[in-house]
Order: sequence, then C-alpha cells, then structure tokens
Amino acid sequence: MSSVHPAAVSEAAPAWQRGLALYWPLVLGMLAMYLPTQYDLWTGIWLTEGYAHGPIILGLACWLLARQWPQMLAAGGQPASAGWWLAGFGLLLYVLGRSQSILMFEMASGVVMFCAILVLVCGWRALRVQWFPVFFMFFMLPLPSAIVDSVTMPMKMAVSFATEQLLFLANYPIARSGVILQIGQYQLLVADACAGLQTLLTLESLGLFYLNVVRHTSPLRNISLALLIIPISFTANVIRVMTLTLITYYFGDAAGQGFLHGFAGMVLFVSALVLIISIDSLLHYWVRRRGVKGAA
Repeated sequence: MSSVHPAAVSEAAPAWQRGLALYWPLVLGMLAMYLPTQYDLWTGIWLTEGYAHGPIILGLACWLLARQWPQMLAAGGQPASAGWWLAGFGLLLYVLGRSQSILMFEMASGVVMFCAILVLVCGWRALRVQWFPVFFMFFMLPLPSAIVDSVTMPMKMAVSFATEQLLFLANYPIARSGVILQIGQYQLLVADACAGLQTLLTLESLGLFYLNVVRHTSPLRNISLALLIIPISFTANVIRVMTLTLITYYFGDAAGQGFLHGFAGMVLFVSALVLIISIDSLLHYWVRRRGVKGAA
C-alpha cells in the first residue's frame, strides 16, 4: 500500500481550498473582530425602525453569495496576494470606526475585509462574480447624520403633502402644517422612519435585489425599472403614511402607534414589492409589444 504525502494532497486540492488552508488565521481574526460589531448591531440600531432593514439586507446578501458560489468556483480564479492591500484598507477602516465610534466605517470595513479574503482565497475572478452581493451589503450601512438630515426633511414634506392631498380628495377632514398631519381630533408627526433617506435606500436595494434575481435580458426593461424604483419608493412611503393616518382616524391614537411599531414596515415593503412587480409586468407587456411591432 502506498502513502500519499500531505504536500501532494495540498497541490491536488482546488485553488480555493489551498487558499483557505493558507489564510484561515485571517478568517478567524475577522470573526474575532466583527462578532462584537454584530452584537452591537443586533442590540443597537438594528432594533430601531429606521435601521431594521439591516438584518434583511445582510440575510439577502448571504443568500445571493451562496446562490452564486458554484458559479464563483467554476470561474477558476487563482489566489491573489493583492488582497492584502484590501485587508490593510479594511483594517484601517475598522480601527477608525471602532476607536472613534463611526459605525459606518466599522461596518464598511467588514465588507472590505470579506472582499480581501475572497481575493486572497479565490482571486479577482471570484470578486467579479460576487460583485452584486458585495455591493448590496453597502445598503445596510448607516449614512452620516448631516446627509440624512439634509435630505430627509424635503422628503417628509413631499410625503406629507401627497398624503394630505389624496385624503382630502377622498373627503377626509385632514389638514397639514409642515410635516404634522391633523385628521379629525388626531395629530400625526411624519417621522424620519416614515419618509427618510434610509427608507428610500432600503426600497432602492429591494428593487435592485429584484432585478438581480429576475435577470431580464432586455436592457431597456432593466434600466427603466431601475429608474422607476425612486418614484415607486415615494409612492410606497405615501401608502404607508396614509395607512397609518386612516388607522389612527378610525381606531384611535393607540392603534396607530401600535401599528407604526408593529406593521408599518411590512406595509411599506409589501406595497413597494407589489408596485415593482406591477410596473415590471407593464414593462414586460410594453417591451413585448414593441418587439412584435418591430418584427412586423
């Protein structure tokens, strides 16, 4: 009976297995760095309504990574030492974020470090295959408050105005002062979570996720739907605020507040998803008719 030398087994193994065997200390180090970050997120901002989309985006990104993993391995990339530069940049972001309490840097460093490990273990081809899940993860990062505040107020004003006009046309006793809606004897303040920048980015990520999953062959259809995601997001926000306003009007302030914390996010996402699928169906019908006319 002949024996096989361990080095021979290592050389015969796939490139990604050899890379993982070589860089496993980096993987363990990454876990040690980011498990405390995950704990802070799950017990901190991910419990708030404005950032409750974080776990959803992370879960969808992991699903996309697993879905494209066989394609990534089939790409046949080779480990690249240039990944150390990415690892160095990710470490710098982590040190700055953790020491200065800049959560955006700390979370972004995790994405960069994942890219570094992917390049070190599987090469640049793997990163090219997995570019969308990596890009998708950036949607869960909290933006600087200065940017959020400057964009959120005009968005809240627009959503409040649209809600007031639509309910007034439906003969409801509603009035508006800035971002405060008065319906009957109740007053409702349109909060940042109802019409803020983070909500818009969340719905934008949902639309891009839908586009990535369905993978239409028509560039016109993809571009049109991607551009329409912004008005779709605005419409979904209006539907959310209108729903909350009507529940408060019919069932009282306590019911409205309970709905806000329990089901408002669900209404938002379901509305956005229904609108995206409906618009996509209309685009499909339009592109098909355009193709039939062109063939004729």
